[in-house]
Amino acid sequence: MVTQITTSDAERKMLSDAGYADPAIDYYIEKKYMGHIVDADQVSEKVGSCGDIMKVYLKIDDNKLINDVRYEITGCAGAISAAMAAVDLAKGKTIDNALKITDGDVFNVLKNIPEKKHHCIQLAVKTMHKGIQEFKTENGL
Repeated sequence: MVTQITTSDAERKMLSDAGYADPAIDYYIEKKYMGHIVDADQVSEKVGSCGDIMKVYLKIDDNKLINDVRYEITGCAGAISAAMAAVDLAKGKTIDNALKITDGDVFNVLKNIPEKKHHCIQLAVKTMHKGIQEFKTENGL
């Protein structure tokens, strides 16, 4: 008898074996904040030291409250899971409070990713911070 394994089960096992915790795996598989916002208030992009590319789209209400965030990412599972976790931390916060989000905050949400992927967390946070700072500058805030 052959056991049928779904793609997400196979991915989940591979990521788990590589050192990703369940929350990080869920973010990677679900990719619930991937894509773009057509009428975004700010779009910013950053390239990581490993060559991963992140583009962040911000929808900000009344020049202060983050209503929505989306990322487009050319990168690995670490980059995708880190960006998705960063969105969960930023949505509903003021732009000033979102600027206080740290790499450690994202890591705590993910629970664990391989050490060699910690730079992905930094990229996700730096990309979001860059977008917020550019929004503030362009809007005189």
